[in-house]
Amino acid sequence: MNDEIRVPVNLPLDSDGFLRRECPNCEREFKWFSHQEGGPDAEAVDQYFCPLCGVPAHTDQWWTPSQVEYMRGVSGPAVDRFVQDSVQQMFKGMKGMKLVPNRSFSLGVDTPDALAEPDDMIIAEPPCHPNEPVKVPEENLKQVHCLVCGSAFTA
Repeated sequence: MNDEIRVPVNLPLDSDGFLRRECPNCEREFKWFSHQEGGPDAEAVDQYFCPLCGVPAHTDQWWTPSQVEYMRGVSGPAVDRFVQDSVQQMFKGMKGMKLVPNRSFSLGVDTPDALAEPDDMIIAEPPCHPNEPVKVPEENLKQVHCLVCGSAFTA
């Protein structure tokens, strides 16, 4: 049996195609441009640098708390089904035992309201990687770090 569950979740982009992120180091929010997965302009990296503090972190460390909560809520029904199917599979073929699934069973994960992404922040395009623009709060335009290589620049 495969113990991996994959649940596609769509997160909202602003009108310019940017996705909100949060630095795991300084915990400030910014946005990065959302390329098509596997697109020719997307840089293949295993870490990103925070445009605000310049500290790197692995590519899967940039979710905001709201995004994590939303992803957990959206994936809840799939996890419920997986648990029910796994239990049913365990008892399948056992002599003398009969499992009657309770389809009203739930892990109690509430379905969240849809996220919305406001059009805030200012676009900053690094000279070293112009295909990886970011959006930062206006007060942070004096020193921005490149998402890909961490080089500091003025927007």
